Amino acid sequence: QVQLVESGGGLVQAGGSLRLSCAASGRTFSSYGMGWFRQAPGKERAFVAAISRSGSITNYEDSVKGRFSISRDNAKNTVYLQMNSLKPEDTAIYYCAGGSVGSSRFEYDYWGQGTQVTVSS
Repeated sequence: QVQLVESGGGLVQAGGSLRLSCAASGRTFSSYGMGWFRQAPGKERAFVAAISRSGSITNYEDSVKGRFSISRDNAKNTVYLQMNSLKPEDTAIYYCAGGSVGSSRFEYDYWGQGTQVTVSS
């Protein structure tokens, strides 16, 4: 069993930056691919970024490519999402997920509680 807890969300102006963190429980964190998803009101939970077990492989949604960067520190059991050049359309609840490196939310077995990111214009 894996438990995930996100932090780092908040309110930021367009063009600003935030770094989200996701702390994972257990001693087998390094064996899981990790992803970030987001969900805006009235919309489906959508893929943002993912990273492989070792961090060698990363995947990004097209709309965040070049602006967001996913990374992980297995020694700290933590995955990060650095978000730069934020846009109002990035506003959503951001969820950390574990168990895959894919773009479908159905591929992931573990989920955090979510953290709100609001980008004002």
